[in-house]
Amino acid sequence: MKKSKLLYSLLFLFPTLIFAQDKGLDEKVNDAFMPFATWWEGLVLTSVPIAGYDIPVVLLLLIAGATFFTIAFKFPNIRLFPTAINTVRGKYDELEGGHGVEKTQINVVDGDIPDTIRDESQEGEVSHFQALATAVSGTVGLGNIAGVAVAIALGGPGATFWMIVCGLIGMSSKFVECTLGVKYRDVDENGVVYGGPMYYLKRGLQERNMAGLGKVLAVIFAILCVGASFGGGNAFQSNQAAVQISSMTGIEGGATGVIIGVILAVLVGIVIIGGIKKIASVTEKIVPFMAVIYVLASLVIIFANIEYIGDAIGMIFSGAFTPEAGVGGIIGVIIVGFQRAAFSNEAGAGSAAIAHSAVKTKYPASEGIVALMEPFIDTVVVCTMTALVIIFFNMDAGAFNYGSGQGSTVLINETQQYIGGVDLTSMAYDSVIPGFRYVLTIAIILFAFSTMISWSYYGLQSWKFLFGRGRTADIVYKVLFLLFVIIGAGATLDAVIKFSDAMILALVFPNMIGLLLLFPKVREELNKYLSAVRGVKE
Repeated sequence: MKKSKLLYSLLFLFPTLIFAQDKGLDEKVNDAFMPFATWWEGLVLTSVPIAGYDIPVVLLLLIAGATFFTIAFKFPNIRLFPTAINTVRGKYDELEGGHGVEKTQINVVDGDIPDTIRDESQEGEVSHFQALATAVSGTVGLGNIAGVAVAIALGGPGATFWMIVCGLIGMSSKFVECTLGVKYRDVDENGVVYGGPMYYLKRGLQERNMAGLGKVLAVIFAILCVGASFGGGNAFQSNQAAVQISSMTGIEGGATGVIIGVILAVLVGIVIIGGIKKIASVTEKIVPFMAVIYVLASLVIIFANIEYIGDAIGMIFSGAFTPEAGVGGIIGVIIVGFQRAAFSNEAGAGSAAIAHSAVKTKYPASEGIVALMEPFIDTVVVCTMTALVIIFFNMDAGAFNYGSGQGSTVLINETQQYIGGVDLTSMAYDSVIPGFRYVLTIAIILFAFSTMISWSYYGLQSWKFLFGRGRTADIVYKVLFLLFVIIGAGATLDAVIKFSDAMILALVFPNMIGLLLLFPKVREELNKYLSAVRGVKE
């Protein structure tokens, strides 16, 4: 019944195909969307003047919080990395079985049924690897392909350095938020898990006698997360997938983007019916496959340009501290690097904690440790590879000027063409591996697809927190989500990235406040898990 209702609701999307015959529909969608995107970006990126630079408050909070957690937990991004690998490999799975190990208590508030949460190892819906794959699919995506291109075009090679720094300290934020996500999750009478910042903000702060603040922050986060699922987790993905498909096929203009968006919406709609178990089963297969393709291609190009690797790394380091003209100074490069990294790995935004909350474990810190691998995979590895490929390409072709904007007008086949985002990355890869743009198109579609279905779960959990867990609320959210697939495909990169950036970054405000207030609970959970791990080693 649930499937038939959702499939029936998808029929409402098909009238768009009729209107799509109207030439210029993409432009109409963009014109309607751009004013709101610009307003929202200006609001979220409100700046304060520091040392002559206007620095967004949200980035200050993001950087300060991540740095604090890195120091407070004695560099967990380095110290706990081997434990994270062993946990994902299943080395400590015996700890999750309840054999003589202290059971972690989930707070019994807001109607939780004690009989369903006594043994947390029996709760949860996915394994450590599936939770990691689902969360990585929500972070490793077009932010790594198109986002890096935007970062380098705006901030030059030096932006790569600051993206890496953001990824490294972001590992600590991810550890904290995902540990809290498991600790304060809710499990209903059917064993379905509900978790994420909205739950640890509400319950965790209630424990600290700040119930009012907790409820307010939880509601704010849930509202913003729904918006982020429509933006960065959806519209940006469909936009860049549509751009790549249009570029590959040579069919552009008119209503092409909208038509592609409708097709993507139908495909995504079929998958998101299944919930987190279906999403996990799909993403655990898609994520490794697309990651291997993309990483192998990146390595081929890097090794093909190995004689230039020293020059490229030199440009990254020198550009980080002595940026070229037009980039906006050192602070400008830092802002671009951190903003793009935050959009890519979402550390500090709290979104991944929603997926990690569904893990089968009795030790919240075990999943927090697994989660810290995400920013490393996403930003330190994948984003750096993409950056090197683009830098090599520009060294050879001189395709664009650093600091020239999100895209540039370049000479291609003796004609001036505008490139930006995913098409810039596609050209860089295709310049070394002729025809790879076709393979990259498939990878891009898979990245976009997996990111959209993961973010549909994030947004749905937030939607249910606000409007209840009934079927009607479920259907309404999914239809709205699918409509934004179409809007994103029809709008321009500039409009979509303004809206998407702001939506992702806005999550930092309520989430980081909660993390800073609740981090002592994370320390308690970490000590419990590490004590159990030491017992296994002995």
